[in-house]
Amino acid sequence: MCQTPFREWPRDAIYPNAMKFLDEAKVYIASGAGGNGCVSFRREKFIEFGGPNGGDGGKGGNVVVEAVTGLNTLIDYRYQQHFKAQRGGNGMGKDRAGANGKDVVLKVPVGTQIYEEDGETLIADLTHVGESVTISKGGNGGFGNAHFKSSTNRAPRHANPGQPGEERTIRLRLKLIADAGLIGLPNAGKSTFLAAVSAAKPKIADYPFTTLHPQLGVVEVDGREFVLADLPGLIEGAHEGTGLGDRFLGHTERCRVLLHLVDGTGEDAGAAYKTVRAELEAYGHGLTEKPEIIALSKADAVTKDAIKVQSAKLKKACKKTPLVVSAQSHEGVQEVLRALAAIIEKAQKNPQPEEAPQYL
Repeated sequence: MCQTPFREWPRDAIYPNAMKFLDEAKVYIASGAGGNGCVSFRREKFIEFGGPNGGDGGKGGNVVVEAVTGLNTLIDYRYQQHFKAQRGGNGMGKDRAGANGKDVVLKVPVGTQIYEEDGETLIADLTHVGESVTISKGGNGGFGNAHFKSSTNRAPRHANPGQPGEERTIRLRLKLIADAGLIGLPNAGKSTFLAAVSAAKPKIADYPFTTLHPQLGVVEVDGREFVLADLPGLIEGAHEGTGLGDRFLGHTERCRVLLHLVDGTGEDAGAAYKTVRAELEAYGHGLTEKPEIIALSKADAVTKDAIKVQSAKLKKACKKTPLVVSAQSHEGVQEVLRALAAIIEKAQKNPQPEEAPQYL
């Protein structure tokens, strides 16, 4: 399983629209301390030796992270970063135990990874709905004096204090669960393609970087459905932070196949392809090893002769014959979708073995 180190990136100070999609968050959590045990003795009329009856303290609440449906961003953790579970109740006389503290449940989208504060140590990877992990355990409650009574110590006058809870800082990083990912240079037609094949409504304009955060759409072809993710465009030097950088490439790590769109109206389709591949290689984490469908986009905006020239350049660069597609006229769209669906179906039948996450 690929483990990407957590990295800090500029937020809304530079990209105001990034607030709509937050895929990284730093959170402070603290589990509840256990309640103290009670020192008490039974005092009733006509009962001369009542004996100890101090109850135990209650257990402190845990901090749990759970993957739920209906969320696709970590924006909730922008406005609240501190979470503390309830403390356990103290024990009382008449052998009454203290109440257990309530747990705090952090609800996150499916695909969220939990890291230690260093951003490199993976604690858990929540990839299924309902999957949860206890991050901080509450402290145990202390024993009351009734716990210490024995034949040789019939009137113990001491009790244990509750154990303290755990405090720690964790980092959450979201990697969207998508079957296929759209990659390419800015203005390669990725958002237009997503809008044409799904009900998603990404922002579409004739200038670069119209997509500032990932978009998801459900695609149906030949009775089969899969999830397609549109990622912000890459430019040369993205791995060094140029443009929007490669901060969103982590969302493609879970994709089974990549759809690489190359603008057919550009100067050199082969050079454009190599630019994106160089950024994928610089990013690492196995992206260059994923199956890739290559398509020359915007076929409706160029002549047939120009398509042949660009296809030849692209074929020379990628060592395979590219598909030709136009999201506006729907030319070649079904062929691209069928190629994606075939690879996804094959991957579902023969899943790659992954190491089980080690929950700390």
